[in-house]
Amino acid sequence: MSDVSRNRADWERTSAAYERRCKHVLGGRSAMAWGLWRTPESTTQYLGPVRGRSVLELGCGAARWATALAKKGARPTGLDLSLTQLAHARRELRRARVQLPLVRGSAEAIPFGADSFDIVFCDWGAMTFADPRRTVPECARVLRAGGILVFATASPIRFLTYDPQKDRQSRRLRRDYFGMHRVEWEDSVEFQVPYGEWVDLFVRHGFVIERLVETRAPAGAKTPYLSAADSVWGTRWPIECIWRVRKDRTGRSREVRHAARRV
Repeated sequence: MSDVSRNRADWERTSAAYERRCKHVLGGRSAMAWGLWRTPESTTQYLGPVRGRSVLELGCGAARWATALAKKGARPTGLDLSLTQLAHARRELRRARVQLPLVRGSAEAIPFGADSFDIVFCDWGAMTFADPRRTVPECARVLRAGGILVFATASPIRFLTYDPQKDRQSRRLRRDYFGMHRVEWEDSVEFQVPYGEWVDLFVRHGFVIERLVETRAPAGAKTPYLSAADSVWGTRWPIECIWRVRKDRTGRSREVRHAARRV
């Protein structure tokens, strides 16, 4: 079974339980908020102005982010691997009386043409469960020149220090940093690469790095995504990071620019 098929099957199986466990921190005022500790977009402004912009959400889940963006005047599209997740999204759209396209697909092979969007973003979701060596070039392809990619995902440090026997973060390095790529769990696969490879991927595919935020857990923070012990761990070391990168305004990758210079 491919990694994409494996992750799809896992989400089809766990989607309902995830929705019950996390919907209270994903909806309402928290709909447009980032990461494990739901930092409001109104505070961070990672996406910037959205009115009139075409926006693609990768791994949209129940599409609460996309729904809130539509109410702000954006033109969002939701993409998710799981039919069950998209069923939750259709229910939320009916409840909010909002219409927007929902598409089943993988972030490793985004089913849209080149130069289709002004913004591509992901709050964990697809950029965690898909291979960045495929997703980064795909995001570059579907973004217009000058468009932005923003996503929250795990910090590489999370995987370096995770203790699988105790199922929690530790204070010791437990995994090799070099060669980090594919992280296999019992029923799913996540992806993570060293910081240097992230930078190289962005640069090679025509992105300019604007921000890297290593989020810090607020003291006493509670989240359904982490145990209390791991939340405390997150006050000392980054368990999550948020990238904001912008596609070169020429619309060309580094490889294309180098080839042009050789001609």
